[in-house]
Amino acid sequence: MRTFSSDKEAADALAASYRTLRQEIGKVIIGQDEVVRLVLTAVFSQGHCLLVGVPGLAKTLLIQTIADSLDLSFNRIQFTPDLMPSDIVGSETMNQQRDFQFVKGPVFANIVLADEINRTPPKTQAALLESMQEYSVTVAGKRYPLERPFFVLATQNPIEQEGTYPLPEAQLDRFMFNIELGYPSYEAELQIVKNTTSDTKPSVNKILHSDDIQAFQHLVRRVPVADNVVEYAVSLVHKTRPNTDRAAARVSQLLEWGAGPRASQHLIVGAKCNALLNGKYSPDIEDVKAIALPILRHRLVRNFKAEAEGISIDQIVKELL
Repeated sequence: MRTFSSDKEAADALAASYRTLRQEIGKVIIGQDEVVRLVLTAVFSQGHCLLVGVPGLAKTLLIQTIADSLDLSFNRIQFTPDLMPSDIVGSETMNQQRDFQFVKGPVFANIVLADEINRTPPKTQAALLESMQEYSVTVAGKRYPLERPFFVLATQNPIEQEGTYPLPEAQLDRFMFNIELGYPSYEAELQIVKNTTSDTKPSVNKILHSDDIQAFQHLVRRVPVADNVVEYAVSLVHKTRPNTDRAAARVSQLLEWGAGPRASQHLIVGAKCNALLNGKYSPDIEDVKAIALPILRHRLVRNFKAEAEGISIDQIVKELL
């Protein structure tokens, strides 16, 4: 683990490490710069991500590559309708001495990819979401802490909704970011096809280790924030709450529910991290705006009028910004 003489030196090291990480991840992942930025922001902010995109957009490869470059353990869980909570957190088995021993499940890793989280019933979803919130699992009344850093990245396929179990709003709120993956551009797809149909496989260097990441996570929390930036973030969240004193006029017409206090917290932590990654020592309002859309996207619920008029959540958030 590297040691620094001051927080300023640590902040400079984080910005430099971030640039190097982008280069290493870019060896494997073509395009998707915004997605990589947001996932790394969530890692350093101690947040979790929900990735929404059609199949084949390299979601799994992206997370595997990030795990490799950060020298973290990685497990992928394919969610299916018959998956049980014990398949995720682990279970007690009897050994040869007839003693019960706990066998750890795949959630015991630094980075956990929960593939198609909406394919599994609520009971199993809840088991994963408990570990996200508490950083521990409970089996047979005994608590088992998870190794830090711990980061869950869940994916959802937005096309096929038949036979799925959509995450309720209270559980969606646990995710810091809702990141939408789009199709690659023509030029990016040309490069992807050239790279993936040859016999060469790029190797990714390990840039940071778990101790470094935890030190940087604490550094992000220590970043000072001006009062006007906090006021802007909280004011933005209050604007999303329909029929309240500070609600925006359009919001009261188009939204059923607005964002809760967790959104305000994520806006500030995310803005702190965004500032550090861009070489600044304190966030400004632009840093809040840079991460506001993926933080608010899954916390707002449209009403019938907005759905009937085809007005998306993204449009509403962009109007507020």
